[in-house]
Amino acid sequence: MPLLFVLGCVFFPLSFAVLCWGLQNHSNLRMEKQEAVLVASKLVSSVQAVMASTAGYIVSTSCKHIIDDQHWLSSAYTQFAVPYFIYDIYAMFLCHWHKHQVKGHGGDEGSTRAPGSTWAVARGYLHKEFLMVLHHAVMVLVCFPLSVVWRQGKGDFFLGCLLMAEVSTPFVCLGKILIQYKQQHTLLHKVNGALMLLSFLCCRVLLFPYLYWAYGRHAGLPLLAVPLALPVHVNLGAALLLAPQLYWFFLICRGACRLFRPRGSRPPSPCQTQD
Repeated sequence: MPLLFVLGCVFFPLSFAVLCWGLQNHSNLRMEKQEAVLVASKLVSSVQAVMASTAGYIVSTSCKHIIDDQHWLSSAYTQFAVPYFIYDIYAMFLCHWHKHQVKGHGGDEGSTRAPGSTWAVARGYLHKEFLMVLHHAVMVLVCFPLSVVWRQGKGDFFLGCLLMAEVSTPFVCLGKILIQYKQQHTLLHKVNGALMLLSFLCCRVLLFPYLYWAYGRHAGLPLLAVPLALPVHVNLGAALLLAPQLYWFFLICRGACRLFRPRGSRPPSPCQTQD
């Protein structure tokens, strides 16, 4: 379905552009460009997350046989969503670029920037967001071809569960928006932080033991015997997918400890998490 891929290539950048324009020009908002870029990028990420989670829920609950059952949404949404990861690399760079400009490192608007300044910003972006850029690149260059070609229609249940990992993304995005507006001490930020922690734990960290348990239940194996029954490349792939989730979960936990620290302690610093 190349049409779905093309539709995704149009939908995500166009949504971002329309949201940026609306946030800057709506009479009740009138956001600065830096704010509009950040908020628009997080809104698009949240929309994608809701769509992915919904598709994943439909697929996973529709597949009674976890190996052989198929659902058309598994391949359809995968092809539609792959351009999102390419778009999001660019959107994250725009957020970094405008933040860099506001800090005064890139010169005022309209002034001539020093030679190499764009490359310096790009290097700073890659240094700061290396893991997220690598994650997105792997999604496009490795996971997408494997899900479309290598699976050969098998395991739609597992793909649906993996899509539901996006449940935590809207909470991560809202947290970053609240930090942008210096709302770290509000009740909304604390409630959102608790929901982010819980959803990330359940949908991204505990997801992998659950998938192993589900396969073990299907194959009649105890949980601890499942890794030994699976091919090495399957265990390796699961480990590589789980590793960044554990790192980001550690960052979320560290931010949560600071957020809920008693008032007499040092004020909390922003939670540096990834979506």
